[in-house]
Amino acid sequence: MMDNQKKEKIMNKLVNTKELFAWAEKNNKAICAFNVNNMELIQAVTEAANEMQLPIILQVSKGARSYANMTYLKKLVEAALEMTTIPIALHLDHGDSFELCKQCIDDGFTSVMIDGSHHSFEENVALTKQVVDYARSKGDISVEAELGQLAGIEEHVQNEVSHFTDPAVVKEFIERTGADSLAISIGTSHGAFKYKKGSDPKLRFDILQQIQKEIPNTPLVLHGASSVTPEDLDTINKFGGNIADAMGMPEEQLAESIKFGVRKINIDSDLRLALTAKIREHFATKPQDFDPRQYLGPAREHVKKVVRRKLEFFTK
Repeated sequence: MMDNQKKEKIMNKLVNTKELFAWAEKNNKAICAFNVNNMELIQAVTEAANEMQLPIILQVSKGARSYANMTYLKKLVEAALEMTTIPIALHLDHGDSFELCKQCIDDGFTSVMIDGSHHSFEENVALTKQVVDYARSKGDISVEAELGQLAGIEEHVQNEVSHFTDPAVVKEFIERTGADSLAISIGTSHGAFKYKKGSDPKLRFDILQQIQKEIPNTPLVLHGASSVTPEDLDTINKFGGNIADAMGMPEEQLAESIKFGVRKINIDSDLRLALTAKIREHFATKPQDFDPRQYLGPAREHVKKVVRRKLEFFTK
C-alpha cells in the first residue's frame, strides 16, 4: 500500500490555476478546464494532454462528488499525476456554499469556484470574500467567482435566461473580494441545448471588451463553452437516442475571446456527448458484447480525440 507521505507528495504535484493563468497570459492562450466524474473521463483528458504536453484543469462538480465519491476521485487524480508530466490543477466547479468550498480546500483542491451569482451583488461579495479569506489562510489556493448568469441546465445550476455580466460592477467586485478569476456571462450557456440548430450563436464581444478594460489583470472564465459536436449528436440519435437538435458555441468564437482576456474555457457536455455516442454506437452495432471494456475503451478513445481538438484550439 502507498504510505501517506508518498500520497501527499503525489498530490503536491498539483498546481493552482494562478500559475496556469500566468502561463496562458504570457502566451495569449486559454487553459481548458474539463469536467470529470469517472475513470474513463480522467484517463481520456489527462492522457491526451500529456501526449500534447499541455497544462489542464480537472474540474469536479458538486454532482460529481456525490456520484463518484470524493475518495475515489482523489485516488484517480493521484494516478493521473503519477502517470503524467504536465501541470494539472484540481478545481471545484460551481461550488454553491462556503462549506463545500471549505471541504474541497481541506481535501487538497488547488482551486475552487464559489458561485454566488444567484445572490444579490452584496451577498455575492460577502460569500466570495469569505471563501477567498479561507483559501488564503490555507495556502496559495485559487478562487474563481461569478458575476452574471448563464442560461441552461448543468446539474444544480439552472437558469431559463441569460443575465449578462455588467461591466460597470466588475472592478468593484474584484477589489472587494480579492477573487483570482471571474466567470462571466457573454452568451455561452450550460448543457447541450444552447441554441436551436440552424441559429447563429454570437458571443457578446462588446461586453467582453468592456469587462477586460475594467479588470485587465483578472483572468476571465467562460462556462458553458461546449460546441455540441453535430456528429456526436447525430450518432446518439441514429443509435436510439432522443436528443433534440441543438447547437453549441462555435469554437472559432471561443478562440477569438482569448484575445480579450479569457484564460479558462470550461468543457463538459462535449465529453459526455462523445462518450455516450460511442457507447450507443457499440451497443447497436455489436449487440453480442457485454464486457464493459469492449465499449468503454473505444468511448474513452473518442473522448481523447475531443480533448485533443479542444487543446489544439485553445491552448496549443
